[in-house]
Amino acid sequence: MDRTEHTPAAETAANPRPAPRDRTSEAVEVVLPGIVEPAGLQVRRRDLPPPAAGEAVVEVEATGVSFAEQQMRRGKYYDQPPFPFVPGYDLVGTVARVGPGVDPAMVGRRYAAMTKTGGWASRVVLPAADLVPVPDGVDPAEAETLVVSGITAWRMLHGLARVRAGQTVLVHGANGGVGTTLVQLARHAGARVIGTAAPRHHDAVRALGAEPVDYRDPDLPARVRALAPEGIDAVFDHVGGPGIVDSFRLLNRGGTLVSYGTAATRDVAGSSRLPVLALLLRLAVWNALPNGRRAHFFNVWSGSRDRDRFRARLRDDLGAVFALLAEGTLTARVAARLPLAEAAAAVELAESKTVVGKVVLLGAES
Repeated sequence: MDRTEHTPAAETAANPRPAPRDRTSEAVEVVLPGIVEPAGLQVRRRDLPPPAAGEAVVEVEATGVSFAEQQMRRGKYYDQPPFPFVPGYDLVGTVARVGPGVDPAMVGRRYAAMTKTGGWASRVVLPAADLVPVPDGVDPAEAETLVVSGITAWRMLHGLARVRAGQTVLVHGANGGVGTTLVQLARHAGARVIGTAAPRHHDAVRALGAEPVDYRDPDLPARVRALAPEGIDAVFDHVGGPGIVDSFRLLNRGGTLVSYGTAATRDVAGSSRLPVLALLLRLAVWNALPNGRRAHFFNVWSGSRDRDRFRARLRDDLGAVFALLAEGTLTARVAARLPLAEAAAAVELAESKTVVGKVVLLGAES
């Protein structure tokens, strides 16, 4: 009786095993389906397209929960995309694969990116030119806390307010992601810092080098004036709303107000754009008056239409922030680290007003 010997080679030839799937072609994402509570966030798996010319696949190691995402889930962020979409304003990760025309030496190296949306994922495909190198030895979660927060604080402090040694500045929300960075950068520049925060965060604010005051104090302006009777040289205000008037009035002659948000209207029903437009109008009116004070609204995406110039400036400014982090001059405030799949819990924690710094989501394997 003839027998055909079933060797592994013969079996493979007859029934070839499927080639292993390229792990860089899949991603786990957190989707914001509409105006929902944190529990309404959805987790999905999807195929990623291969990187096209000039693109790179990034394995996300850390992405953050910022105030922007808190506004987006309420439909209150000024220019958010239509639902559903993947949130995630910034990220830090390692390049896993590159497309044509991209330096292959980028593979295996860690980079940061500003995305505005899309960062809450295990992998993303991004233009390689948008990636900023992260120094070796820097923790990815710590670097993540300083991407948008670091750029925002750096440019407001040095570009708009031009804070100098010996000046006095007021930082609203001194316990938050941008606030903690502002306090440290202002102190590094030689300025005195007064920071608003809830009393439970005052010790943390003091540890950063600022003098804390209770943001809920009905006599807050009087408290600040008692600490700085000659007025404030620069106020950094992310709150907006009626309190922006007090921020401007606290300035001395020659002082600068930098507004960079409308947190006061986060939970107010109505248009997401109207509060911003009203704020811009108010600032314009103040600037038209001969009062010797200046008012600015900061938008981290300003100038982004000129992509090459925007990218070059991003590399320079974020590089300066990362250098301070790497040398220990700047400390990243990571409030908590949670897996990507626990995005709902991360959002709840970030919105609880109980933390100092930024809540970070750790990239998930797909």
